[in-house]
Amino acid sequence: MSMFLDTAKISVKAGKGGDGMVAFRREKYVPNGGPWGGDGGKGGSVVFRVDEGLRTLMDFRYNRKFRAKDGEKGMSKGMHGRGSEDLIVRVPQGTTVRDAETGKIITDLVENGQEFVVARGGRGGRGNIRFATPRNPAPEISENGEPGEERQLELELKVLADVGLVGFPSVGKSTLLSVITSAKPKIGAYHFTTIVPNLGMVRTKSGESFAVADLPGLIEGASQGVGLGTQFLRHIERTRVILHVIDMSASEGRDPYEDYLAINNELETYNLRLMERPQIIVANKMDMPESEENLKVFKKKLAANYDEFDELPMIFPISSLAHQGLENLLEATAELLEKTPEFLLYEEAEFQDEEEVYYGFQSDEAPFGITRDDDATWVLYGEKLERLFAMTNMDRDESIMKFARQLRGMGVDEALRARGAKDGDMVRIGNFEFEFVD
Repeated sequence: MSMFLDTAKISVKAGKGGDGMVAFRREKYVPNGGPWGGDGGKGGSVVFRVDEGLRTLMDFRYNRKFRAKDGEKGMSKGMHGRGSEDLIVRVPQGTTVRDAETGKIITDLVENGQEFVVARGGRGGRGNIRFATPRNPAPEISENGEPGEERQLELELKVLADVGLVGFPSVGKSTLLSVITSAKPKIGAYHFTTIVPNLGMVRTKSGESFAVADLPGLIEGASQGVGLGTQFLRHIERTRVILHVIDMSASEGRDPYEDYLAINNELETYNLRLMERPQIIVANKMDMPESEENLKVFKKKLAANYDEFDELPMIFPISSLAHQGLENLLEATAELLEKTPEFLLYEEAEFQDEEEVYYGFQSDEAPFGITRDDDATWVLYGEKLERLFAMTNMDRDESIMKFARQLRGMGVDEALRARGAKDGDMVRIGNFEFEFVD
């Protein structure tokens, strides 16, 4: 079984802030001690950190839930609860993080050591020392900690490589990679020997270096899922130069030019922007009989399909087994990489707005909504209202009265009356129910 995994769906939950404390100073010879309850600590956030030592998302196959610790509760003597440490989750370079619900891209992690907070921890609730006023010098009010952010995420790995080797199965891509790098891909005389991307580093004689990815062989219909399908086409997207490897000996009875057209068609069908990447045609297996004649025919067909003003792609005849023509190919690839900029992988519209990433609410959103259940209970909902409810300490009468005043200030009472609510009707927020008093 392949141990390569390039997609994963996980859930993350940041830690809840610690609850604030209600406490009073009671010491001998200290009259009118007053409130002394401290604030709760901040909940831990979930942070993704890029680790260049990782190559797959295999760690997420069996561990799909990540939860940071809650903050500690506030203490007496005005002492704050301890904040929790962030939960660091290591991911490989080239990991794209999407929100599973919206499909929007949250971040694209490509630099080693790069960090991104995917779920923010809740702030700690305030203790009663924070609510003391001249009118109420001994309040019995405290806040619960703010809930941490919780979300479903989709991870997608697109390997980081400057150059991608594409072509039909058994055209010699793995052999070429093994010859020009120190990589040791599996090589066999049968189709789809390569079932996972293989990476290797190339260093030319002139001192240039670049990363090469040997991708599993493509066949017609790959962009629609035939063969290994789109499973590995995604890994071509980060490359800047494509080496299109063709079996010029036609050892399997296929026409080299038809192979060239078929693979380009699959690349274009999968993603139109892949055709923007410069290609170098690698005419492989030139040590085989009839390869020279096939190459002449290939060049004629290629030229016939290009206008006289168009620049023909470079063609390099090589033999991976005989180590022929490799130096010129690598030097030309390095030169092409120098003048080829990085391609924009995602459009701006695909990214989630920065405001949406932060756990909170938009100021222009309605603070609450009202519906009615089949049992005639009025149901209040809304992110701002539910967050306020979650941070209210329902064990303290003063906190409940404060919450009632906040609802009135938000316009909840007026809205319920406008909808026809009457004295004694039941109102529900989450699992909490209370009577409407007109």
